Amino acid sequence: MQIEINEKFKEALDLMENSDKHILITGRAGTGKSTLLDYFRNNTKKNVVVLAPTGVAAINVKGVTIHSFFKFRPDISLIKVKKERDNRIYRNLDAIIIDEISMVRADLLDCIDKFMRLNGKEKDKPFGGVQMIFFGDLYQLPPVVKSNERNIFKQQYKSSYFFDSKIFQKIQIEFIELEKIYRQKDEDFIKILNSIRNNSFSDEDLAKINSRVLMDFKEDPNDFYIRITSTKKLAEEINEKNLSLLNGKIHEYVGIIKGQFPENYLPMEKNLKVKIGAQVMLLNNDSLGRWVNGSIGKVVEIEKNEEGNDIISVELSNGKKFDITPFTWNIYDAYFDDSNEIIDYKVIGSFIQYPMKLAWAITIHKSQGKTFDKVIIDVGKGAFAHGQVYVALSRCTSLNGIILKRPITKRDIIVDWRIAKFLTDLKYKISEKVLPLEKKIKIIKESIIENKQIKIIYLKQNDTRIERLIKPLKIGEMNYMGKNYLGLLAYCFESRSMKTFRVDRIIDIKQ
Repeated sequence: MQIEINEKFKEALDLMENSDKHILITGRAGTGKSTLLDYFRNNTKKNVVVLAPTGVAAINVKGVTIHSFFKFRPDISLIKVKKERDNRIYRNLDAIIIDEISMVRADLLDCIDKFMRLNGKEKDKPFGGVQMIFFGDLYQLPPVVKSNERNIFKQQYKSSYFFDSKIFQKIQIEFIELEKIYRQKDEDFIKILNSIRNNSFSDEDLAKINSRVLMDFKEDPNDFYIRITSTKKLAEEINEKNLSLLNGKIHEYVGIIKGQFPENYLPMEKNLKVKIGAQVMLLNNDSLGRWVNGSIGKVVEIEKNEEGNDIISVELSNGKKFDITPFTWNIYDAYFDDSNEIIDYKVIGSFIQYPMKLAWAITIHKSQGKTFDKVIIDVGKGAFAHGQVYVALSRCTSLNGIILKRPITKRDIIVDWRIAKFLTDLKYKISEKVLPLEKKIKIIKESIIENKQIKIIYLKQNDTRIERLIKPLKIGEMNYMGKNYLGLLAYCFESRSMKTFRVDRIIDIKQ
């Protein structure tokens, strides 16, 4: 697989391959997290297993669910974690990769730690001495805690997030944030998306997004717009209505399940209904690179091949036409291969179906991880959940490709402050290692004496990172609303005014 190995990728690959440190790899939508995970898994010399919190997420990364790998029941708790008779696979692990870490609950991570201490290499070390590598964008999907569990959960944990687990407080974590965006090219749009991601947007940012409000917009069927909705019911209604408006007969295909493939793992509905003219989304990555999971197109022809099976011809939004045949999704189980002393995978279940679904509409949740050129964001009066505005907007490659059916308000943009606090505290801690406070003060004092300009990287408490060229004038104890802090008074060249910066929030200085 050809991928661009940028500096952050190199840093991540080096840490994953050449250390046993626990790592959190995060990044905005479109920064290549899945690509990096896939590349490492295919090239590492380590014995690794790739896990995910849900069946669909596990299938997407060709991995195994957390519950399946550790043989956990859905109601797993610390007192139910036990030693396995056959624990060879766990004793021979070098690293465990968990994708979509934002969806992993604190109690589940504690259960994994206890299980690996009982079954792994070293019982006295966190996770049994195995390296943990976490992937995910924390600003996207949160973990699910059922209403009947909330009170008990609150008594044991500060929050349901993995970083509030008991074990996470005890480990040292390396942190890598992938920064280069591959999905969008427009720097202005990227900046707005980032401000919405961490709730640091300005009125001007919101006005730019809302310039795309066209309430009476009627899409041309040949423009391949896809509506992003907040509910499954609305998406299904839109798809069914549009299908019924097409002339011609319905072609129905029943998916085939072999072996162990629970229905809640299915990457699409088991049964597919299409007509000529139906707008569809392809749901697999073509091995020849002709389309990807999320490519939008239109069914233009359905013909039988020599064996009497239907071939569905789809014309993509780029004008290219391809014949689509049934695709096989597999569920894997990891096992230890004694003869080669490696961890390997075997297929335990398969689902066979034409890899497509009706795509006049899709839910925000199902759109996660996909990229579209043209979207209509249609949430009606429905409320957004944490991170959903960001997920919906960041599916599109450009601001001009977005149509809003109603304005997005400040109230719609919901970000869990605990995410920003965790990430900023982590970044402050890491910067203190790289650039200790004493060294920071020394550089600033020298620049004051020498009347020199410096460039600072400043991290606000809401996880907004800014770069400023400044001329330091004074450093010392300052007071804001009755609280003392170490402050830096400087002339800021961007605002052309005097500014005060908290020294502990300066995470890097470039001289």
